[in-house]
Amino acid sequence: MDTKITIRQGGPEDLAAVLAILDSAVGWLNGEGITAQWGTEPFSSRPKTVELVERVVTEGSPWIAEIDGVPVGTLTLTPRPGSYVAPAGEPERYVRFLATDGRFHGHGVGAALLAHAAAETRRLGVSLLRVDCFAGSEGRLVAYYERQGFTKTEAFEVGDWPGQILERRV
Repeated sequence: MDTKITIRQGGPEDLAAVLAILDSAVGWLNGEGITAQWGTEPFSSRPKTVELVERVVTEGSPWIAEIDGVPVGTLTLTPRPGSYVAPAGEPERYVRFLATDGRFHGHGVGAALLAHAAAETRRLGVSLLRVDCFAGSEGRLVAYYERQGFTKTEAFEVGDWPGQILERRV
């Protein structure tokens, strides 16, 4: 299999592909014993979650990673975080719904998308790229973002869900 990753601008017409990637990521996480990050039910089976993903994809700038023309990863850049995180107080781009299809985990899809997000943020004349993530599971996802050039800032909780905000100057 050719693992050359290409990244293209997405749009509302990619909602089904984005949901399929998110569903696959949930399945992969659950297979790894990680159920607290995104739960155990596919995104596409949760109407309020589907509405949220659709709103973020429609209002933001979705990006689709492809291998051989097949969507294998996604993220959406927005000018501000979700409602559970305070804005930065300066122009920023915020990574939302970064996910890799479980079949392509470990192929560098997430890293390629994050590098693209940094380049796109810089292209827009913005110097701050932020993301938040699940801080449970021994902080494995936090460590992943740190390996991608992000630095931890504030921890937060949504109910009993532990989160971490990270930032990267671009």
